[in-house]
Amino acid sequence: MSGGTGQVDTLSGSGELPDHCCAASHRRCVAQEFTRMAACGELDLPLPGGGRTRARWEALTRWAQWDLSLARLAEGHADAVAILAELDALGVEGLPAGGDGARWGVWAAEPPGYTLEAHRVAGGWRLVGVKPFCSGARVCTHALVTAREGELRWLFAVEVAQPGVEPLPGSWPGPGMAGSDTLDVNLDGVRAVPVGEPGAYLERPGFQHGGIGVAACWYGGARAVARTLLSAARKWDLDPHALAHLGAVDARLATVGALLDRAAAGVDADPLDKDGTARLHTMRVRAAVESAAGDVLARVGRALGAAPLGHDCAHARAVADLTVYLRQHHAERDLAALGKAVCAARVDWEDM
Repeated sequence: MSGGTGQVDTLSGSGELPDHCCAASHRRCVAQEFTRMAACGELDLPLPGGGRTRARWEALTRWAQWDLSLARLAEGHADAVAILAELDALGVEGLPAGGDGARWGVWAAEPPGYTLEAHRVAGGWRLVGVKPFCSGARVCTHALVTAREGELRWLFAVEVAQPGVEPLPGSWPGPGMAGSDTLDVNLDGVRAVPVGEPGAYLERPGFQHGGIGVAACWYGGARAVARTLLSAARKWDLDPHALAHLGAVDARLATVGALLDRAAAGVDADPLDKDGTARLHTMRVRAAVESAAGDVLARVGRALGAAPLGHDCAHARAVADLTVYLRQHHAERDLAALGKAVCAARVDWEDM
């Protein structure tokens, strides 16, 4: 497994996208690097639960530390490959492969106000409606897309280049994660192949494993933000308050790293979730990483003030991207779900 050191026209020698890129050119740089990585096989990560889950998450963290938008695309591709592999192992027939160099996305968001309908037609299925938050809308070649047939939630494989797939420019006007090309996509009678039975996407054990993969990206984004404070501390004589923030940041990041080590060991020990604890463990990890990353954002800002946000393009982009990416954690709603799960479980910290 390689991590993608990049080429001169896409990544700099330090593994970061060029600081001088405006939003549009940064998006193009990310798309070029994502395409190169797919073509070279650099996105071929160990599958979760196969004994090298930590190496998988380390790659996602490393890419996120380079550039969160690139990591968002890489994580979506890796997740799609894992979904297809898991369902194939469960005996689901007719799954698409995509071919060499395919670039997959997972378009599964279903916020209020959006409806994507699945219709059975002669010879297959067609999708009609608008799908929001489609990362890699103009660079992915294929996508796994959730859609509804009445109350049933299906997962479909879609070829993005076919007629009827229309990314909607301007549907993500914010600066955070702009490089990931996350747009709403209109699907007008688009051909689609079902991937498993209704509910299979959410019910499989790997859904929880994928959720920790996203948290591994948050961790990489937090490390990128923290690196600015560490660099400042090594260059200048920071005051004790800033050094205290650096110490706290280091402690939070070290804790997250250990937590991911433990989580990966748990996934590898029970990849099919026979003990039924995968959801609880995933919610714990995501909550802990979201809290740590938010603390890093706050402490680095308090330690260094506005200067790096105004003068350091890479740092400002990392802050904006991480702020948006963390909102894949649904704050108190997810914490309440964790609390409910804790009430129903036997947790180790309750023992005397």
